[in-house]
Amino acid sequence: QVQLVESGGGLVQPGGSLRLSCAASGIIFSVDDMGWYRQAPGKQRELVATITSGGNTNYADSVKGRFTISRDNAKNTVYLQMNSLKPEDTAVYYCNADVRRRSRVVYWGQGTQVTVSS
Repeated sequence: QVQLVESGGGLVQPGGSLRLSCAASGIIFSVDDMGWYRQAPGKQRELVATITSGGNTNYADSVKGRFTISRDNAKNTVYLQMNSLKPEDTAVYYCNADVRRRSRVVYWGQGTQVTVSS
C-alpha cells in the first residue's frame, strides 16, 4: 500500500546537476518527515538530507551548499536538487519516509542510480 518511487537519476559529468524526485502514496505525506539517503559501492548507506513536515532541513556535511531538499505537499513529492556533482557522489539514492502512528515505521523506495563520471 505504501509506495515511494524515485526518479531522475542518470549519468552526469563532474560539475553537472541532477534533480531527483520521490513520489509517495499510501502515507499522510503532509505530516511525515522525508529524507534522501545514498549508498555507494563498498560503502554504508548514509544520510544525505532530511526535511520535516514543517519544512526544516538538515544536510550531510559532504553535500552542504551543493544539494537542496524540498517538498511539495500538494503533489506528495520530495525533491533533491544536486549541483556541482562530484565523482564521489556516485551512488544509489533512496527516498525515505519516517511514519509515526501507533508505532514508528520507516519506508524506503527502490532507489535510483546516480553516476558522476567523465
